[in-house]
Parts: sequence; C-alpha cells; structure tokens
Amino acid sequence: MTGRQLSPLETALVDLRTAVQPVRLPLPLPRAAEHQRAVGEITRQLDDYVLPRLATIDAPLLAVVGGSTGAGKSTLVNSLVGRRVSEPGVIRPTTRAPVLVHHPADAQWFADDRILPGLARSSGRTKDSHSLQLVTDDSIPAGLAILDAPDIDSVVSENRVLAAQLLAAADLWLFVTSAARYADAVPWDYLLSAAERSAAVAVVLDRVPPRAMSEVPTHLGQMMTERGLANSPLFAVPETTVNADGLLPTAAIQPIRSWLATLAHDQASRAEVVQRTLDGAIGSLAARTPELAQAVEEQTEVIARLRADVDHSYAEAARTVMVQTQDGTLLRGEVLARWHEFVGTGEFFRALEQKISWLRDRVVAAFKGEPAGAANVKVAVESNLEALIREEAEAAAERAEGSWQANAAGRHLLAQSREDLSHPSAGFPAAAARAIRDWQGAVLDLVADEGMGKRSRARFMALGVNGVGVALMIVVFAHTGGLVGAEVGVAGGTAVLAQRVLEAVFGDQAVRRLAQIAKEDLDGRVEALMAAELIRYHAVLDGLGVDQEQADRLRSAARAVEAARTGGLPASEAPSAPALTGAERLELEAPAVRQVDIDRALEDGVGADIVDAEFIEVQPSEEPGDRRDWR
Repeated sequence: MTGRQLSPLETALVDLRTAVQPVRLPLPLPRAAEHQRAVGEITRQLDDYVLPRLATIDAPLLAVVGGSTGAGKSTLVNSLVGRRVSEPGVIRPTTRAPVLVHHPADAQWFADDRILPGLARSSGRTKDSHSLQLVTDDSIPAGLAILDAPDIDSVVSENRVLAAQLLAAADLWLFVTSAARYADAVPWDYLLSAAERSAAVAVVLDRVPPRAMSEVPTHLGQMMTERGLANSPLFAVPETTVNADGLLPTAAIQPIRSWLATLAHDQASRAEVVQRTLDGAIGSLAARTPELAQAVEEQTEVIARLRADVDHSYAEAARTVMVQTQDGTLLRGEVLARWHEFVGTGEFFRALEQKISWLRDRVVAAFKGEPAGAANVKVAVESNLEALIREEAEAAAERAEGSWQANAAGRHLLAQSREDLSHPSAGFPAAAARAIRDWQGAVLDLVADEGMGKRSRARFMALGVNGVGVALMIVVFAHTGGLVGAEVGVAGGTAVLAQRVLEAVFGDQAVRRLAQIAKEDLDGRVEALMAAELIRYHAVLDGLGVDQEQADRLRSAARAVEAARTGGLPASEAPSAPALTGAERLELEAPAVRQVDIDRALEDGVGADIVDAEFIEVQPSEEPGDRRDWR
C-alpha cells in the first residue's frame, strides 16, 4: 500500500490492527485462550486478506478449497485443472505446502506477498507448510485462482491452523465434504463461521453413493438452509472411479467448472463475490473486537485484585513495624539490659518515681567523657530492630503468597514465577541490616548537628554523640507524644529517663522535634524496604503486559471501522469484460432449474448442482481428464 493514499476504511483497519496485535491475555481466565486465539486470527486476516484485498480490489478471485480429511480436496483441484498439480494424501496426515493454481497472466498478483505474506513462495513441490507452492496453468480462467488447503480436522495442529488461515484469506470458499461425513461437527463449525460473516461459500458434496443421491444432497441442502447458507451453491459429485492420473470424469465436475468460469469471466459477478466476502470479513472483525476489549478488562480487574492483595500485605507489615517501634515493644530484652548498664545498672530506674527532679544532675555527672556502654545499646537496638523488620517481612510474604494461592490466576503466576515469592528475597536480610545501620548513623548525625549549636554544648560533649544518639533512639521507641510519670511501666520509665537526659542537653521542645524527625526517618526506611520486596510481585504483574488502556483503544478502533464501513467498499476499476456471444452465454450460464431423473443422471455420469434442494442437469461433454475448456 506504499505510494498511494489510504482510504478512510483502510486507515481505520490499520488502526484496528495496531490496537489488536499487542493484546495479551496471559491469565487463565474463562475463554482467555479463545480470545487470545482471536487476536492472532484477527491480525492474520487483516494481513492475509482484508488489507491486501482492499489495496488490490481488482486482483483475481481466490477460491480456497478446504474441508475434512479424506474428503477429496486435492482430487477435486487436480480434476478441475485437468492434471495433477496437488498430491493427494495417501498417508494421513499429509504435510506439504498449500498449492495455488492460477493463469499465467495473473502471476503478478501472487508472486509477491500481497496475500498471505507469512508464507514463502515456491515454484516447486515442497513439504514446508510455511511455503505457498505456485502453479501456473493456462486452463485456469484468467481472473481466478484455486488454492488447495490442508485438512481442517488434521491431527497435526499446524495443519489445522494453516487451513483456517487460508480459508480466512479466501474470496470464496469451495468447501468439500463427503457423503459419509457431511454432518460432522468440525465442517459445520467452519460453515457456520462463514455464514456469520457472510462469506461467499460453495459446498461440494463428494463421493455420493448412487443410492443416496436422492437423499443425502437434499438433506445437506436443508441443513444449509437452516443454518444461513440457503444462497450458497451445493454441488453433488457422485461416487465414481478416477482415471490413471487420479482425475474425476469431466462430467462429474463440469458443473463446478462452469460456475467458477462464469465468476472468472464476469467482472460484475466476481466483484460481487469479493465485495460480499470482504465486507463480511470487515464486519466480523469489528464485531469481534469489543469481545477482546472485555477480555482485557477482565484481565486487568484480576490483576488489580492481585496487586491490591499484596499491597495490603506489605502495607500491614510496614504499619506493624511503625507501631512496634513507638509503643515500647522494642524496649525489652537485650535493649533494656544494655540501657540499664549504660545508665549505671538499675539505680536510676529504681529511683525514678521519687527522684525525677534529681535525675538530670545525676545523669550529667555520671556521663563525664564518652560512656562506654553506648555502643552496646546501639548494637542491641540494631539487633532487635532487624529481627522485628525481618519477622514482619516474612509475615508479609506469607500473606501475599496465601492471597495469590486463593486465586486461580494467582496460583498460575506463582507456578510460573522463577522466584520463591512465599519468603523475602535472598538479599533482604542484608538490606534490612544496612537500612538500620544507616538510620542509626542518621540519628547520630542529627544529634551532632543539633548539639553543636546549643549553649549546653558542654553537657553534649560530656555525654558524647553515641550517648545522646542512643538516648534519642530509646525515646523514639516509646514516642507517644510525650511520656510522663512512672505509671507508663518499664518501657515508659526507660523512655522518660532517656528523655530527661536529652532535655538536659537540648531542652524539651527540641527533644520532641528530634524524636519526630528520627521516627519519620525510620518509618520511611522501613517502607522503602517493604516496597523493595513488594516490587517483586508488581514486576510479575507488570510483566504480563496487560494494559487497561488497551480496552479503550480496541473499542475506539472498532467504532472507527464501523463508521468507515458505512461509506462502502472501493469499487472495482477494472474494465468490464466484453459482452458474451450467444454461444458463449449458453455455455457459461447454468441451464434452467428443474428436477432431473436421478437414475438417468447417474447412468450418464452427470454431476449435479443443487440449489434450493433442486438439481440442475448438466449434460456430459468431454472425456475424463480433458482440460481444454472450462466452459
């Protein structure tokens, strides 16, 4: 389409492809696999047929011969051409390249990747199913090409996918089934799909036993009428022998030849088939796209729930650490013991109720020089704080993993994950220890900056940075807006002692401000630690490639296609075919419809074209295998 201006419909369809192609539905939700296949089907049909056909509306009519295993597709193609161009499969399943037969004058339309760009072109026989074997034959009318497709019900999935792809790229389906299998589910799945998108279809009922000719074709015709294919021609080919080249008698396939030749010769008829199939295909694509948008939304809703579950788990972990680092929980065990050692065993603590007023001077007097026990308190704080953070991270991972295990999509993601998400990451302990050390260092910097500018600098220097720092940590761990009185218990009393030490240096307002700054810093570092763990889950969800905006783009693209479609498809610019002579018209046009004597038709080796459950009589003319004239 390079070098020419796209029509509004083509532009809308290109935008539709852009919206559909990246859609991914990775979660195993109901119908997700079906919708994911639809993504590939829509993209391929746009690439293989719709866009190329719109760009080359006057290209030859492509009739794809498809059907069930053993229905006789290749034999029919060979018989229509009059020589063996497609090898019938003796051993099932047959694996080979699809064969496209066209008139030499039409070679320009098929040599490049105008249609089926994903298939390489080949001029010789090959078993590569990713190739398209091109065969030229001057017996094929110009303006018509016939493509022999693989079995739609092949046991090889690759063959089934290719068959569906080729049928989706057809202007006309020449669907072959047999008298023994015409009611099977698989052929009808395809035929109903064709009916739903108004594709041009002709059905060939092959290998009809003589005794069943009065019943089977009529029954199939009724089934077609009931299923929306009343206007599709039905050709019944009687069960007969083939010649040495494996070709059917000319009389058996002459009705099909004549019908195809009429389409090929008559530009108006050919354009009608193309327009009908093309418009139906475009309508089907636009109709299927909103279903994909709904599927995307279902995926995003589940992803949002999974994300919210893990977010809640780690928010709870951060909240728990935040609470327990200010309610006195940490002021026990090793921390409390090391603090008591720091302030002179328990003497100050035991005298707290009676000697609050006396405490400040006693502490200051006791802390001449750098107190030896400050480092021990710092180590104990680090150990207890690290244990708390690791415990809550473990609990968060267990909660997050449990919430995903309760959801089918979550279980799928856990099974696919390369990392064990039920526990913190391998590097978390080291990260937690580093964060705590960094926080303690920040606390020491904080008190150092504060102490250098105070008139009580002498007292600060007497206590030392470490002494003042660990005292501030103790206050942080029981910081509830100001603790007073021994009634708050051991933890509170410990914090009051530390608070009095700090007030002796900085004053009460400064202590509250420093404690708040230190606590907010600690909370921020804990939240960062938990966020780093949480991001593992987010990475799994983000890696799915599902975007809520995709649903909006899909619906918008579908509406644009429908709007452009109302303007109609481009008309053919090819010159009209010359008027037929009287003799040519008699040869090409189907005779009047009338019920024939089935027994006489079979005796004469006549094929039957069934329309509205009536047979069109066609007199035998050429010898079997004669390919000089399709008319």
